Amino acid sequence: MADKKETEEVDYTLNNPDTLTKYKSAAQISQKVLEAVSALCLAGAKVVEICEKGDKLLEEEISKVYRGKKIIKGISHPTTVSPSAFVTPYTPLKTDESEAAVELKEGEAVKIQLGAQIDGFGTIVCDTIIVGTIPEGRSADLILATHYANELLLRLMVPPGLLTAGTDEEKAKAAKVKAPSQSKITSLLEKVVKSYDCNLVEHTTSWQFERNEIEGKKKIILAPGDGTKGEGTPEVGDVWGVEMGVSLGSGKIKNFENRATLHRRTTLTYALKRPSSKKILNEVVKKFGVFPFSLRQLEDERDAKVGVVECVRGNVFRQYEVVGDKDGEAVGRLLTTIAITKNGLQKLAAPPTPDFDKIKSDKKITDEEVLKILEQPLAKETKPKNKKKKKPAKKAAAAGDDEESSDEE
Repeated sequence: MADKKETEEVDYTLNNPDTLTKYKSAAQISQKVLEAVSALCLAGAKVVEICEKGDKLLEEEISKVYRGKKIIKGISHPTTVSPSAFVTPYTPLKTDESEAAVELKEGEAVKIQLGAQIDGFGTIVCDTIIVGTIPEGRSADLILATHYANELLLRLMVPPGLLTAGTDEEKAKAAKVKAPSQSKITSLLEKVVKSYDCNLVEHTTSWQFERNEIEGKKKIILAPGDGTKGEGTPEVGDVWGVEMGVSLGSGKIKNFENRATLHRRTTLTYALKRPSSKKILNEVVKKFGVFPFSLRQLEDERDAKVGVVECVRGNVFRQYEVVGDKDGEAVGRLLTTIAITKNGLQKLAAPPTPDFDKIKSDKKITDEEVLKILEQPLAKETKPKNKKKKKPAKKAAAAGDDEESSDEE
C-alpha cells in the first residue's frame, strides 16, 4: 500500500522539525492544564472530581490543535492526584465509594500528573503542591529538596562536552569525558536531598520517550533498593520523561491497598474470552492506543473493573500498582519532559519553579561539587531581547531562599 510506504519513510526523530513542533504543542497543553488542575486542588476537594475535570480540560485543549488533519492525538497520561504519602499516580473510581470520597487535606503534599500527545509524541508533566497554604517547615524542605534534586538530575543528563565553548580540540576533549554512572548520579542527588533532611524515593525511574512509547530503550533508576540497573545514557536526539521522587521519610516504598486503576496496553496479544474484556480492549485501542489510561475514563466503569482482570492476567494490559511511602511520610514528585538537541537540554513540559520569595527553609545545600553543577546551564546561551539576566541555581540553592535559576532552553 502506498500509504504504508509513506508512513515508513517519515522521519520521527528530532532531526525532523515537525517532531519537535508536535512535542511542543503537546507540552503547551500539558502545562496549561497542569496549572488549571493545580488551582482545583483545595482542601475538601474530592480527588476523583479533580481528575475528571482535568481530563475534560485536556480533551478540550487537545481538540483545538491540528484541526482537520489526519493526526491521532489524545491524552498521554490521565489526570492523577496523589495525596501525601502516595508515590505513584492515583486516580480513584466513582464506583468505589470509599475511594471516591477521598478529599484533599489542608497542608498535605499533593502530586498532580497528566499529559497530552500529538501524533504519538507524548509529553507528561508532574508537580507537587502543598494544599491551601504556603510551604513552611518540613513542607518547605520537601519542595526545595525535590526541586533542586530535579535541577541537578537535569544537568547531569546533558551529554559531556555538548555545551563546551572553545577550540575544536577543547570540544573534542570535553566530549570524551564519560557521562556520570547511575550510581554516581544517585550519590550526588542524595547529597542534595539530605541537605534538607530528606531521602530519595527508591526506584524512581526516568524513561526515554519515543513515538507511541513512554518507556523506551533507555532508563535511569535512582536509589535502586534491589540493585536494579538502568540502561543507556542520554544523547543528542533523545526525548526523556525525567522523574524525581523525594520523601520526608526513609524513601522506602510499599504497595498500598487501594485499587489499581491505572493501566496501559502492551504489544502482546491474547485470546480474550470474556465479552467485557474484549469490549474494553477495543475501547482502549481506539481511545488511548498504547498510552496509560484510567478505568475511570472508560464508558462503563463497572464493566471495566470486571473486564480488566482477564486483560491483566493475559498481559494485554500492564497494571500500575498503587505504591506509597513505607513510613507514611509525605512525598514530593516532579516529572519533566525534555528534549536533548545540539544546543543542549530543553524543557518541553515542566513543573513551575517554586516561589523562593515565599518558600523558606532553615536548611541549604553546602556541598561544593553539587553547587558547581547547579551553576551550569542546561543549554547554550541565547541572546533574548530585553530579558533580565537570571541568577544561577547555585546562588539560589546556597542562599536557601533566593530566586531559582533559569529554565534554559
